[in-house]
Order: sequence, then structure tokens, then C-alpha cells
Amino acid sequence: MKIRVSAVQYHLHTIKSFEDFARQSEHYIKTAQEFGAEFVLFPEFFTTQLLSIGNGQGESLTINDLPSFTEQYRTLFSNFAKETGMHIIGGTHVVERAGKLYNTAHLFYPDGRIAEQAKLHITPTEVHEWNMETGDSFQIFDTEKGKIAILTCYDIEFPEIVRMAKARGADIIFCPSCTDDRHGFHRVRYTGHARAVENQVYVVVTGTVGQLPTVDFMRANFGQAAIITPNDIPFPPKGILVEGEMNDDMIVTADLDLELLYQVRERGSVTTWRDRRTDLYTDWK
Repeated sequence: MKIRVSAVQYHLHTIKSFEDFARQSEHYIKTAQEFGAEFVLFPEFFTTQLLSIGNGQGESLTINDLPSFTEQYRTLFSNFAKETGMHIIGGTHVVERAGKLYNTAHLFYPDGRIAEQAKLHITPTEVHEWNMETGDSFQIFDTEKGKIAILTCYDIEFPEIVRMAKARGADIIFCPSCTDDRHGFHRVRYTGHARAVENQVYVVVTGTVGQLPTVDFMRANFGQAAIITPNDIPFPPKGILVEGEMNDDMIVTADLDLELLYQVRERGSVTTWRDRRTDLYTDWK
């Protein structure tokens, strides 16, 4: 079975209204639809663009204001999914529950369902500057094309959680990301490759590009979308099915062949999933 996937290198820039955000998002959605995508991935924290709208007094909004856009955001992207028939991983959006902030990925199903996965590992900036909380549960999402997992940015740097995802049946890891420099970008990118090799899965990653000059901690962005494969004969030698141009406003699209994953797990040059030593180290149970 093949799945066509698009990943958006979302361009952050100052906007004046929610309608500006909606129009920009619709542009990417329509582009992915024209390419025949069945799944489309947006980056982490792309809704922070809404903070640049300001408070009407020449001041930007703060991270604590972002949850006030939640219902508009959910309605907008749910409608996109229903209208296009695509599964949309709507990047992440900051939601508030019981007075606490969570960096939360959203999966919008074509039938109108909305699923969530809060980020499990959060960075020092999220802790100390934005006072966010870690997610407390991990789930695998069933779709008509198979099982997927959504692990946000820093999450992909922890091998245990991706091993759990594969053990529970996920063949594709979607990784919305947001990094502000080359160091952060390459941490996410290199560990994405490691996770694909270790577990013989696809990893789809993308990040924000552009600048938000008036939004604290979102002033600079360094990003690139990529669809990462295991490193074996049926796949490209560098394990990159497709990648975008660094820091450009664009979208990339490719077909993921699940049958190739099943083949390399059984008779690849290496069979890393099958050869794990659960007699020596604990596997997920």
C-alpha cells in the first residue's frame, strides 16, 4: 500500500488578523490537495503566527493568549480535512486545560474527528519561558491507511518512545518541529534518521521558516521538511525520499510504500527491528 504525504515548510511572518492566517493555511492545503496528498503535516508552533496580530495597542500577544484562538483553529482545520478528504496533522497549537498550557499536536480526520497528542518531552524554553506542562499519555492513531504516531520535535530525540510506537504498530512517525538555529535543526534531523534506521519506519518531519520579529522566542526559525526512510536497498542511499529547500516557503510531497518497510524488516541488508535483543534490554510491553 502506498500513501501520498505532503509536508509544509510554513512561512512565519507578521499578520493582521485570523483571516490572514486562514488564507495562508488554505494556500498550503489546496496545494497539497492538487498534489493528491492523503496526509499533510504542518510544523510545530506554527499558530504562534497569530500572536503577531497584537492587542490593538501596538503590542504583540503572549503565549498565554494563544489558547484563545483554539476553537477558531480547530474549526478551520477540521473543515479543511472534511472538505478535502485528507488527514491533516495540524502542527501543534498551545491549548489550556485547568489553567495549564500544553503544546499539543492535532490530527484532523476527514470524517470530522479531532485527535490530540500533547508533546511528551518539553524544552527548557517551553518550561522556563512559557511555563508549559508535559503531556502525560502516548497514543497510536488508527487511520484508514494504517497506524501512525505523532511525536513533536524534541520527542524524536528519545529512542524509547519511537520504539514504543513501532511496537504498537505504527509504520509512520509524523514529527512537527520548530527550531531556531542550525544546532536545533540538526538534532531533530539526525535523530529522525536514527529512529528510521532503528525501527525500520518512515519519519516525516517539517519545521517553521521565516521570522516573527514581534513574538518572543519565535523571532528566528531554521527549518526544512523531509521524508526519511530506513537505509536499505529499496530506499534512497541517504535515507531521504524527498526534502525541501532550506528555509524556503514551500511544500514537499512523496509516496510512502509500506510494502517496502515490511520487506526490509523480513529480509533487508540488516533487520534492526527483528534483531533487537529483548533478552538483554526491555522492549515495550
